Amino acid sequence: MNKKERVDAALRGDEVDRIPVSMWGHDFEREWNVQSFAEAMVENFTRFDWDFMKVNPRASYHVEGWGVKVRPSGEKYKAPVFEDTPIKNASDWRRIRPLEPDRGALGEQLRALQLINHAIGFDAYFVQTIFCPLGVAKYLAGNKSEPVLQTLHEDRTAMHAALRVITETFTAYAIACLEQGASGIFYATNGWASKGMLTADQYREFGEQYDLEFLDAIKSRSKFNILHNCGTHIYFDQLAEYPVQAVNWDATAEGNPDLRTGKMRSGKAVMGGINQKTTLKNGTPEQVREEVKNAIELTGGRHFLLAPGCSIPPETPARNLEVIRDSLA
Repeated sequence: MNKKERVDAALRGDEVDRIPVSMWGHDFEREWNVQSFAEAMVENFTRFDWDFMKVNPRASYHVEGWGVKVRPSGEKYKAPVFEDTPIKNASDWRRIRPLEPDRGALGEQLRALQLINHAIGFDAYFVQTIFCPLGVAKYLAGNKSEPVLQTLHEDRTAMHAALRVITETFTAYAIACLEQGASGIFYATNGWASKGMLTADQYREFGEQYDLEFLDAIKSRSKFNILHNCGTHIYFDQLAEYPVQAVNWDATAEGNPDLRTGKMRSGKAVMGGINQKTTLKNGTPEQVREEVKNAIELTGGRHFLLAPGCSIPPETPARNLEVIRDSLA
């Protein structure tokens, strides 16, 4: 099987010649320039011979067009620093307007996708990362959840007005990504669909309706959409029916279903199995190999793509990434 055939078979639940796999994370030094960012993504993909690529841009690309000011930390392993946000009070949420998908930071990401498509698009699928509207709202507020939660409770109409604009912006942007060769979207909930953030009813009102509007708009245009249900104690079943081909979550995190349970409850291909915070970052190659083996046993090796539960730390040892791919050979 080639890489695309392998992923297609896994998504259908068919037998594969080996489990498809990919790992992804930030390159905090190189993600600020279109050319260097695309090169970093392709180098990671090629070096470890992954089967598909999850494009992992800087998170702030979602909101820079609205005036959020961010600067690189200057440190290899440290995330960028948020310096200013246009959201100073609840009324500011009403002032944001839709962004054009081909301008500013969004346009830069489209150009990066062009380069990635040219490099690997013939051989493998790649998917662009887009946060859910609540996740974008958090970054719009300077990467702080408190202003979002406060407005959600005190001025629901202002919050809905902002979420509507965000949804419109990123639906148009997602379609532009697909036109540049992306095979789908990696759609991240950023922890909002979990008990620690909102009640199930609150997520239904402020999250689910916008999620479904977005996903419904792209489902006929893409073949590899992934729901990344982030966090602990996630509302797994509430989002299990989303129109995506695969579901990715941290199956080892507190309050979350394991891979076998998630596969059974969603009826979809499941993606995960590697603990990026502990085993991958600090474990031995033997421990990584054992975790790969356990993930395959839990899923029976069908309807399964091996992946991290979330973005891997940039300081992850290369030897632990190499053993993942080697253990599937």
